[in-house]
Amino acid sequence: MAKDLNIIILLDIYGHLLTEKQRFAIDLYYNEDLSLAEIAEEINISRQGVRESIKQGEKRLIEYEKTLGLVKRFQNISAQLKKINELIEPLDSDIREKISELLSIISEEI
Repeated sequence: MAKDLNIIILLDIYGHLLTEKQRFAIDLYYNEDLSLAEIAEEINISRQGVRESIKQGEKRLIEYEKTLGLVKRFQNISAQLKKINELIEPLDSDIREKISELLSIISEEI
């Protein structure tokens, strides 16, 4: 089973919407890098049950992102903040410091 590392990001954002078994199995598979057999032993279900739990969880995470788009929004905002930082870099240090403070306040609100 090939690992899609974007699932880790989706799990961080939408993981609480999964069943506990799905969330735990995906976490062990992606974050702890356990095999399906190791996860099966850990949560006391069959290897096939683990595989199905992970696949269903991945499917739900992808559907949540398609519907809600939180990861995409976060990535867009991060890219915009990076561009702003690049634009203010050549400015006078006092002005740059004030703009950086403003960006920091904005970032906290996001």
